[in-house]
Amino acid sequence: MRIVFGALSLLVVLAIVGVLAKKQLGAAAPSAATATSTQGVTAPTGTPKQQVDQFKQSVDKALQQSRPAGDDTK
Repeated sequence: MRIVFGALSLLVVLAIVGVLAKKQLGAAAPSAATATSTQGVTAPTGTPKQQVDQFKQSVDKALQQSRPAGDDTK
């Protein structure tokens, strides 16, 4: 009797975890509306290699930009 209750409780817990995991995975799916954020930054698309290349290009572009002239006196 104890084994039956133990097995049933494990099945109930497994079902609950499965439902919660399904909800989380469903919520994580990107939609077309979230492709662009409010600041105009687009979400990465393509293969992971393309994403890494895109990131490297963004970093290189940011490093090539000149810094704004500021007041160097402190």
